[in-house]
Amino acid sequence: MVSHASSHKSAWLVLVLVIALAGAVAVWQGMAASESQPNLVSGNGRLESTSYDVATRLSGRLIALGPKEGDLVKQGDELALIDARDIQAQLLQSEALVQQARQTAAEARATVFRYQSERALAATTLKRTQELVARKFLSPQRLDQDRNAVQQADAALAASRLRVEAADAAVLAAEANVTRIRSNLDDARLVAPVSGRVLYRLAEPGEVLASGARVLTVLDPSDVFMTVFVPAETAGQVQLGAEARLQVDALGAEAVPARVSFVAERAQFTPREVETRNEREKLMFRVKLQLDADWLAAHPDVIKPGMPAVGWLRLDATLPWPDSLPAR
Repeated sequence: MVSHASSHKSAWLVLVLVIALAGAVAVWQGMAASESQPNLVSGNGRLESTSYDVATRLSGRLIALGPKEGDLVKQGDELALIDARDIQAQLLQSEALVQQARQTAAEARATVFRYQSERALAATTLKRTQELVARKFLSPQRLDQDRNAVQQADAALAASRLRVEAADAAVLAAEANVTRIRSNLDDARLVAPVSGRVLYRLAEPGEVLASGARVLTVLDPSDVFMTVFVPAETAGQVQLGAEARLQVDALGAEAVPARVSFVAERAQFTPREVETRNEREKLMFRVKLQLDADWLAAHPDVIKPGMPAVGWLRLDATLPWPDSLPAR
């Protein structure tokens, strides 16, 4: 029994020594590359990925939530459902109001046609009266009455046309209300904003959620980056879009291709959690290294947020990368 336990301890000791030796070799290679290649500048950091919060715009009861933490989702997939029976009832009512408004508009148009006919009849009557008055078959009083009838017909026709405009506006308002309610009904379905992996499940079916409450957090595996800090004396040589290399601790000596996607406009003191006290006292420029999307697509589930890594940049793009930074 004692010899068996001793053999296990020896195996674990050998494993620890091998891991430590591999790490030391990687660090030594990095230091050697930096020392032998003044064209290189490096910085430590941890990989990050853009995350998206899936939140509800509506308040209500969560009646369904499919994905669990760690599940993969595709953009547009339905992830959760908010109880929207009251919104469906509002939609039915609003659609009925649209039909009512359209019917009112049709009746208003029919009224316009009626008043147009009455106005035409009044104008014809006035013309005949004018002829008869001129021939002294009718009194001037009758002419005044027919002129007044034409004026009344004109006023009624104008009023009927205004009622048509008001009826058309009521139709538009009712249709807009239907569109708004349908939008609310669509918002009851929570869909994936991007294809990725669920990081957090923040609610459970049956809970009553307020407007803006988060339900899930989804990580975008195609948008992975790392922030490093470059000394002020070399930051001016770092160009946007420049090629970079990342040595991820979990991947060994091979390097991951990346690009410079951001260079800060102002220098800052290095954050406390990144460097030592002496280095924090130096002015540095924040640089964002974006991992190559094609490489990420070809190596799914290899890179995970939080992994420590070393980022390397070339100050002169015309010089080749050293052999100690082979592309993976």
